[in-house]
Amino acid sequence: PDVIIEAQFDDNDAEHGQDHLQDMLTDDVKKLSLDTGEKAKAVGIGDVHRTKQDDGPKVNDPKLLPEKALQRTAKVVYILEKKHSRAATGFIKLLADKNSELFRRCAMFSPVDHRVPRAYVSLTDCPPDFMTRPEDYSNTLFICRIVDWKEDSNFATGQLAKSLGQAGEIEPETEGILMEYGVDFSDFSPEALNCLPQSLPWVIPPRELAKRRDLR
Repeated sequence: PDVIIEAQFDDNDAEHGQDHLQDMLTDDVKKLSLDTGEKAKAVGIGDVHRTKQDDGPKVNDPKLLPEKALQRTAKVVYILEKKHSRAATGFIKLLADKNSELFRRCAMFSPVDHRVPRAYVSLTDCPPDFMTRPEDYSNTLFICRIVDWKEDSNFATGQLAKSLGQAGEIEPETEGILMEYGVDFSDFSPEALNCLPQSLPWVIPPRELAKRRDLR
């Protein structure tokens, strides 16, 4: 079959591998000529450019890597909308460095959700006996709201909202989840309750059944 081999060489670099490239192209022609079972195909070998500057390793040049091997990068320039409620469920504990000034002013809040950063909370928000008996609150869930996070700090600044109760119990855990996702679970107002049927038990009126499709 007819075979088209395309190549381009740099005349200034004949002593650095041109003979090797010609041998490689000759081998390719031999391999293609042995395949007599297929129809004639035009096979093009991509242009080979070699210069003295390209003799070194090319692994570090991202332009020579395939598209699927590249990792795109970006930079956040503006927060359009804050979707998170800034509330998290977690535990409080004393700071490790007892000799620091921060130890006498703040405690550490560790959220259950590890996607939320740890935060410093003021000791005035903690229970009164937390400093003397911190082990009593090792299993108590708290709700903390993040109010600030400085660029030069590894920890955010938070404010304890309330104590939920013991971890592992259904009611504190449920209340914590609802507060984290900003779900309003407060009692309905009297105005909303007055919109409901007052005479119980309530049944669907016949006129409603007549104009509706029964999917029961």
